[in-house]
Amino acid sequence: MTQGLRRFHVGDRLSEMAIFQNVVYLAGQVPSDATKDIAGQTRQVLAMVDRLLAEAGTDNAHILMATLYLADLADYDAMNAVWDDWVAPGDAPPRATVQARLARPDWKIEIVVTAALTAGA
Repeated sequence: MTQGLRRFHVGDRLSEMAIFQNVVYLAGQVPSDATKDIAGQTRQVLAMVDRLLAEAGTDNAHILMATLYLADLADYDAMNAVWDDWVAPGDAPPRATVQARLARPDWKIEIVVTAALTAGA
């Protein structure tokens, strides 16, 4: 293990989160209930991001970069409506949104986030 590297929720294939040199790296977060529409799936994924960032000692105002993967770009506007309500006012991070075939056909979105730790975390 690299000195100073901390991994969280480690499985056989991946860790849900790693922290190194005051930077938090999240694995791709996907919906837990894939029966929801894009707005519901986006809310679920952002709630997961919030929980992991809180566990690390930071929040969405400290996101350095977000990459959003959409199964269908037709969902872009509905996803953005949820994102815009969630993102910290005045702290919208750099972001990329791309269309991708996701690992499960019923997933509509996957989000990968990198964030800075807050002072004192």
